[in-house]
Amino acid sequence: MYDLTSVLEFDALSEVRPGSSILISGPAMSGKDRLAYDILADGLREGDGAVVVTTGDGAGSVVEEFRSLVPDLDDSQLGVIDCRGEGGTDEDAIGNAHVHHVSSPGDLTGIGIGITKALEGLHNAGNEQGRLALVSLSTMLTYTDKKTVFKFCHVLSSRLDSAGYIGVFTIDSGAHDDQTLQVIKQAFDGMIDVRDAEGGGREARVLGLAGEPTDWQDI
Repeated sequence: MYDLTSVLEFDALSEVRPGSSILISGPAMSGKDRLAYDILADGLREGDGAVVVTTGDGAGSVVEEFRSLVPDLDDSQLGVIDCRGEGGTDEDAIGNAHVHHVSSPGDLTGIGIGITKALEGLHNAGNEQGRLALVSLSTMLTYTDKKTVFKFCHVLSSRLDSAGYIGVFTIDSGAHDDQTLQVIKQAFDGMIDVRDAEGGGREARVLGLAGEPTDWQDI
């Protein structure tokens, strides 16, 4: 089981089953991408592996970000799938990180292959468990349709289950209609909702992972 309560203090996150996929949903600039990175950094500090699928930041920026979050990071704990389509080859590496480049955020087959290679690299480096973050599904949805993204998430969930990893996926709740959000949500075991609080700051709640949805609380 994975304990995420050092990142978010919800009892529902104290025992997350390996293979679980969690959707982190919130409006733009609500800190959801940072939350996903914090969940991975928490695992890295415990010696877990981490895979980042990035549709915005370059692989170099991602590796540097995690080096700052985890000062004693062993690069071989980290795999990055860079989907920006700005060059590079599968053999590229930053330090000992497992870096793979994909032609665009819409190349879901290429992304899947990159994830498989990253998981294999992490396993061969001795990382028997870990966490994956995909930032963000909203970018993918600008390249392809919601049903295709749903299928991709569903297949990836099975891959995470086989690897014993957990996955966190971010989506901009304000960028899509309700039907799109409902379709995407069905691919996940649970969800973390993030929103701006009325008095400033941010709030979150957890749905679907353990019993009834939690109340909103400050984060």
